[in-house]
Amino acid sequence: MRNRIRLKSKKDIEKMQGSGRTAAIMLQRIGEAVSPGVSTAELDRICCQTIKELGGESSFLGYQLPNHPPYPATICSSINEVIVHGVPSESQILQSGQIASIDTAIFLNGFHGDNAFTFKVGQVSAEAQKLLDVTRTSLYKAIEQAKPGNRLGDVCHAVQAYAELHGFHIAHNFVGHGIGRSMHEPPQVPNSGVPGTGPRLKPGMVIAIEPMINVGTGDSVTLEDGWTAVTADLSLSAHFEHTVAILSDGPEILTENPDLWDHF
Repeated sequence: MRNRIRLKSKKDIEKMQGSGRTAAIMLQRIGEAVSPGVSTAELDRICCQTIKELGGESSFLGYQLPNHPPYPATICSSINEVIVHGVPSESQILQSGQIASIDTAIFLNGFHGDNAFTFKVGQVSAEAQKLLDVTRTSLYKAIEQAKPGNRLGDVCHAVQAYAELHGFHIAHNFVGHGIGRSMHEPPQVPNSGVPGTGPRLKPGMVIAIEPMINVGTGDSVTLEDGWTAVTADLSLSAHFEHTVAILSDGPEILTENPDLWDHF
């Protein structure tokens, strides 16, 4: 029973629409502050203040995983070669040419909303821009497959196929997840898979789809803080994420925000 996928009711999804909208607002406000000279700790403060204004709680602050210290911030700030779980700090100052993945989530009205976006810090290289474009598009390719009757492997394969078509590599060992009253619920949502395999997608499922794609190797190393995961070859990595509800007529992106996704 512990691995059972929890289907959400219509009322549940209405509440998750609210948590998804607020998560998207948080990410937008953080993105508006991303610029050379700003510390990642300042981005975390912006997120913390926004969560208070929106009346929710951070899904990340104090989050505990086995064999990990409690997570100390409201955002993950993953710069350049950091794949995920970068910890913000006063000493980490954004510099022009970097790419900055910001992952953040909120708990509101009994449900979590989770999203991530990789921002450009000033002008970036052509390679970095291509990585961002491919990673973002792979997310939407996966979302297209998140419809009733398909299987989870169809969603996962869509990310892998698009990334590898363009010469990039999936970050191993990191996955998306089901989401709802708990931040992480079944099923796991890998970024690679075999079409036609895995659980059948049904109305009421809600999943966080989050491609993490590297220029080089898919292997990673976790740093001494117990959280920060970097590419083993220090190549660039990008990360985009949406919380997606599977409805009878197809997927609904609960964290969609055109002001964010169309202007950065």
